[in-house]
Amino acid sequence: MSKTPTSTTADGTPAVVPPGDEDLGAAGSQLSTAPAETAVPGSFGGNRAPGLAGRLAWTWREILGWVRWFWRQLTSMRVALMLLFLLSLGAVPGSLIPQSGTDALKVEAFRQAHTTLAPLYDKLGLFHVYSSVWFSAIYILLFVSLIGCIVPRTWQFAGQLRGRPPGAPKRLTRLPAYTTWRTAASPEEVRETALKVLKQRRFRAHTAGDAVAAEKGYLREAGNLVFHIALIVMLVAFACGQLYKTEGNKLIVEGDGFANTLTQYDDFKSGNLFNDDDLVPFSFNLKKFTGTYERTGPQKGTPRVYRADITYSVGAHGEEQKAGVSPNHPLTVGDARVYLVSHGYAPTVTVRDGKGEVVYRQAVPLLPVDANVTSQGAIKVLDGYRNAQGKSEQLGFSAFFVPTFAGAGKGTMFSQFPALDFPVLALTGYHGDLGVDAGVPQNVYQLDTKNPNLKQFKDAKGKIVAARLLPGETMTLPNGAGSITFDKDIKEWAGFQIVQQPGTGWALTGALAAIAGLVGSLFIQRRRVWVRAVRGADGVTVIEMAGLGRSESAKLPEELGDLAALVHDKAPAQTDADPDREPDAGTPVPAEGAEEK
Repeated sequence: MSKTPTSTTADGTPAVVPPGDEDLGAAGSQLSTAPAETAVPGSFGGNRAPGLAGRLAWTWREILGWVRWFWRQLTSMRVALMLLFLLSLGAVPGSLIPQSGTDALKVEAFRQAHTTLAPLYDKLGLFHVYSSVWFSAIYILLFVSLIGCIVPRTWQFAGQLRGRPPGAPKRLTRLPAYTTWRTAASPEEVRETALKVLKQRRFRAHTAGDAVAAEKGYLREAGNLVFHIALIVMLVAFACGQLYKTEGNKLIVEGDGFANTLTQYDDFKSGNLFNDDDLVPFSFNLKKFTGTYERTGPQKGTPRVYRADITYSVGAHGEEQKAGVSPNHPLTVGDARVYLVSHGYAPTVTVRDGKGEVVYRQAVPLLPVDANVTSQGAIKVLDGYRNAQGKSEQLGFSAFFVPTFAGAGKGTMFSQFPALDFPVLALTGYHGDLGVDAGVPQNVYQLDTKNPNLKQFKDAKGKIVAARLLPGETMTLPNGAGSITFDKDIKEWAGFQIVQQPGTGWALTGALAAIAGLVGSLFIQRRRVWVRAVRGADGVTVIEMAGLGRSESAKLPEELGDLAALVHDKAPAQTDADPDREPDAGTPVPAEGAEEK
């Protein structure tokens, strides 16, 4: 295997020179902080000495060599990109397959519907992708790869910033951008002029021997490093957010409140490292929900004002404050955010027994089923009711509510508009045992009508008792069982999502920094320029200017031409030279195809 020629840079560090550019020396090196690729040798152990000691020493060198090789591969940018791709690919099942940490009910339904795939998914950890062994392994390897890649490149880049641009190579004609002319100015004057011009163009420049060496575009590597450091920040922020996050929902009727404790949530899920003490201590009360809607036009029914007016306090003895929560303006308390996510109506109903005594009076939240807030739910009277025979029973009512009824004979029981223009409540009743004491969880918004201990109210003719009630109207139950009244007080409820996810600020900062770093690494070009001025054999000063970039760029010759024009203004070309004169030994000869001015 042929060896790549090496030289020494201006700051004394070894420099790798690309094959074919051996005469460029340090001038063509270190335009990037990317580590040089190394091939796998046949053996890291080298020659093995005889005896047990020789075998042990050779084995140790072999193991250490392979460990170093694997480490170089892991910390290479190519492997980091591969791991990043695998991480994004591994996240796909997490968005397509129900996750146990997000929706356990959907996971259970999937298991019942796919008896063959479910055991396989369990073995592969596809029901908990983001906490699975294989996803965590990719995540950790990517983290290690980025750190192992960035640390040496940052150290090398810092060394380049402390150093000076390398001196000019012997033959500037080999560089991709080149020009030359002769002038009557002295070499010292030319170098002084070139140094001034380059510094005015924000080049880092200094005089090295008979030439001025300059370099520009360090922000390209800085942007590259910022991009990868930002990726690490984002990985750490996302990891902390997933491990410590909390997310819960709460439905609150006007006049009711919420305290940020686990028992107050309707449903709640959290990260693996969450602790109850991590919840931000605060509470709030829903004073009023305001919703207005477009009345005419193609956007009829679209919300115009959608706001929950609340009062909240922080801590056990915090001062009460007022706030308005809308879909795009959450309430922020410490690391917690309260989002307004849903809305509906809670008709107030009064249930009386056969003696006319009130056994239940409450605003019952019903769940919307369409955009016009057609709602349904259940009213459950669990305690305090006795039937006509004096026996204790439980009552249940299936409720269907429309805020704007089309009118009798004008279609089905569906709302025509989301506002309370013509509210109607449809009810059917049941009595017996609702099954809430059986120890089996129930949906509070549904009745288990298949329960054999629950019977539907029927009249003397065996017809089901049902009624559509306007506000203030009452449905009388048969056989002296009592009544239920649809009160005129119709409240509204709001659904809130309380999210606590630390690290979001760091994640946003990392994302913005990554974009800025990526822009810098893509659009800034690292380049070097040399201006050599020497006196020829005839006493006339010969000026050579050349430029070298990290990669071929159409802008490099253009920039070199602009710089040459500025130097030419101070050291113009000599016009009295004989055009037929043969170039002497002191005059460099431009390479074929090189640019001249």
